[in-house]
Amino acid sequence: MSTMPALPTAPFPGLPRLGDPAPPFEARTTHGDLSLTDFRGVWLILFSHPADFTPVCTTEFIAFAEVQPRLRAMSCELLGLSCDSLWSHIAWVRNIEEKMGVRIPFPVIADSDRRVATRYGMIMPGDGRTETSRAVFVIDEKQIVRAMIHYPRTTGRNVDEIVRLVEALQTSDAHGVATPANWHRGDRAIVPPPATQAEAAERIDDERFECTDWYFCTRSI
Repeated sequence: MSTMPALPTAPFPGLPRLGDPAPPFEARTTHGDLSLTDFRGVWLILFSHPADFTPVCTTEFIAFAEVQPRLRAMSCELLGLSCDSLWSHIAWVRNIEEKMGVRIPFPVIADSDRRVATRYGMIMPGDGRTETSRAVFVIDEKQIVRAMIHYPRTTGRNVDEIVRLVEALQTSDAHGVATPANWHRGDRAIVPPPATQAEAAERIDDERFECTDWYFCTRSI
């Protein structure tokens, strides 16, 4: 009689925080064995879902499949995860294609021993369940954790927001700017505040910027 593998007693030291290296992993997926290092040099959205063959998760997988071409154009890959078996994953993605007419083009980790989920803090302590939450980790091309989002089981993710988040992070990296609330590609970006009085005076008169005040200036990208 088989038994459920025990949860690791010593997870990756300290759950990942923004700016930390992403915890390394090697895992079985629907596209074969993969490791974090296989994604070095590209951005990665690593996301978990509670269980296969569930309605909300099905809508999310369809939504992620629809935006994959946009992400690929941004040099960003998708990688799903749950604690279901590899065979369950394969059966589910085949079911989505057969019943919904959508092919799932990205790999899905079969994390049956919960090793990856534990390292990334995808199982909520005190929840009383062993399924993963709806977690999203945005990992950059240097394999640094740049953003994290957690959703409850009852709420499907806004996939367009996840795409927008990657666009905003890449824009900040490329141009040394910040992005305001509700920013989208093509919108003006925020210039870092000046560090001296002289810079503040110069900023107001600089034709490259639109300034509401010395500390609040924007520019086109």
